[in-house]
Amino acid sequence: MLALAFTFPAGRYHATPWDRHVNEGAVAWPPEPWRILRGLIATWHHKIKYKGRHSEATLEALIETLAAELPQYSLPSASHSHARHYMPQFAAGKTSLIFDAFAAVDREEPLCVIWPDIELPDDQRLLLDDLLAVMGYLGRAESWVEARRIATIADVNCRPGGSVIDVETGEIRGELVTLHAPLPPAEYQALRERFLVDKKAQKKLGSTLPATLLDALGIDTSSLRKVGWSQPPAARKVSYLRPLDALRPRPAIHRAQRPAVAAVNFILSGKPMPRVEDSLRIGELMRVAVMGQCKRTFGEASIPPVFSGHDLPDGNRHRHAFYLPWDSNGDGKLDRLLVYAPDGLGDVEQRALVKVQRLWQRGGTEWRLVLEGSGTAEVASTLTGASTTWVSVTPYLHPWHVKKRFGVEDQIRRECRERGLPEPVTIETLDDVDVGRGRRRRPIHFQRFRSRHGLSQPDRLGSFRRMVFAQPVAGPLALGFGCHYGLGLFRPMV
Repeated sequence: MLALAFTFPAGRYHATPWDRHVNEGAVAWPPEPWRILRGLIATWHHKIKYKGRHSEATLEALIETLAAELPQYSLPSASHSHARHYMPQFAAGKTSLIFDAFAAVDREEPLCVIWPDIELPDDQRLLLDDLLAVMGYLGRAESWVEARRIATIADVNCRPGGSVIDVETGEIRGELVTLHAPLPPAEYQALRERFLVDKKAQKKLGSTLPATLLDALGIDTSSLRKVGWSQPPAARKVSYLRPLDALRPRPAIHRAQRPAVAAVNFILSGKPMPRVEDSLRIGELMRVAVMGQCKRTFGEASIPPVFSGHDLPDGNRHRHAFYLPWDSNGDGKLDRLLVYAPDGLGDVEQRALVKVQRLWQRGGTEWRLVLEGSGTAEVASTLTGASTTWVSVTPYLHPWHVKKRFGVEDQIRRECRERGLPEPVTIETLDDVDVGRGRRRRPIHFQRFRSRHGLSQPDRLGSFRRMVFAQPVAGPLALGFGCHYGLGLFRPMV
């Protein structure tokens, strides 16, 4: 048996069925098997593939194994709800009413998905565990999720097929719903061959009927609709019998808020993508965007100190938020942005932060933000992992004036002490660093000056360092002037 548990930290599951319009207010509940496999594939491409720990052949085998059997569900209590948004149109001042429907669920009660007859080999099981550990959402991006493999399950209450009426008692047993499930590999190949026999169909549909089920499940929805598919070609419609009250409203039960999280990671997208050398600019823009959202949410006089850095208690020692842009794939472009608060972000702060959806600057350049994940070290392990050796990603600018017995290395050691870190055993100066694709850059190539004027900046040049500690130190690690905005950022060497 294979069983997975999904919990939704935001208490919401957003997913519009394929053949329904968003304003119909429909929710695909439970999460469709087709959608679950697409979520695993997306997580592979965004978070696992580049690490090189698993092969794509293992992923393909895993997906084909899961596609071969229809899962069962143990559904938590849920209710059908919606929010209304007035979205801007092309004409100035015009808006359109949009219904954002979702299944409201308990934040702690898991939804379990069970494949009764599947036993995964070791390589597929290890890959699945890694995928689940870093999966950020299921369905739409608003559906934050925490996923894991489990050994035991609650009672199954949603199965494929079955009769709505109990033939012995005449009672209604449940509600019949239609879900999309992936085609078994052999059925997909048969469908593909049937369509591609015709040359005209091959020309039109060939790009949406790739050779493998894995590639077919990964095709973007807009590409399928563009060529006229009425449903995903790698999927089939399956009837499931779910409880009659599966989405029936229930009285609200107020429970304790979820624990604070230390790290929230966003995907950064736009054209042109900013360079690693622009880290300070992007970090400052992120803080501006967060502060603007907090003003709208809390009022200008009530912005949480964890975001502003103001009105903090004495001896805070950099416990407020760091806004750290970073390059996740080594191409020299900033495509992620980590907001890290050592003492954690509470429920209220998290809700405000995830409403930030774009960065912009004068001149019209704009970048979109999409929440990728929140939690602890696994969120952005490239920066938050533990290591004894740390190397500069962006220039370190010493925060105090250099004196005879207070040089740059002395200042680094002092910063480490004040933050509760061990002092480095050795500190080595580097002439340059690789910012991606073999491009070597010196500190002078980086933006090193804050946009806010009048700040005291003892170091206007910066330097790169390699630090070695006696014991592993956990990240993220950012030191020196401007460290809350992307300067002085180090990465662990593993």
